[in-house]
Amino acid sequence: MKVNQRQLGAVMTLLSGASTAKKLIAGVTLLLAVGAYFAQADNGEISGVVVGVADGDTITVLDAAQQQHKIRFAFIDAPEKAQPYGQRAKQILAARVYRQVVKVDVVEKDRYGRIVGRVWQGATDVNLAQLKEGYAWHYRFYASKNQSAEDFSRYEAAEQQARAQRLGLWEGSAPQAPWEFRRSKRGN
Repeated sequence: MKVNQRQLGAVMTLLSGASTAKKLIAGVTLLLAVGAYFAQADNGEISGVVVGVADGDTITVLDAAQQQHKIRFAFIDAPEKAQPYGQRAKQILAARVYRQVVKVDVVEKDRYGRIVGRVWQGATDVNLAQLKEGYAWHYRFYASKNQSAEDFSRYEAAEQQARAQRLGLWEGSAPQAPWEFRRSKRGN
């Protein structure tokens, strides 16, 4: 559990000679943070406001306990920022979710410690929306490990439809998948 400035201040208040009222407020702050932490651990879900959009498939969510969570979208891979349509994928995602309340169904933690999840804005599957609008690939390699067969088919169909309609990155003549782009950069 990461500790933010507010929580650190609450601990310091509890340990100081502050008034009883201030210590009570500090205690409540810490109890809320601990409660939110364990609630997320129990149900694999994070809810909060999107406070950052890093690229077309990574956001930062601020929960009710004022904890920030970096979320990598499960089952899709958007163009890297340096790729064609990378900045546009980020803009499309930001227009949809920035400063909006979302729910994240946590799938796993990746090797970089990021939470990988399926992001919902109300009843809208935001991961799927990025595919439908043509700003991501269905990341079949990873999706085949954790995605239900029904959702796998739905995501596949969304990508194929975006390709057929030449939406977003599919306007280009030969879009390069982000995993191939990253591999080519590592090779240099």
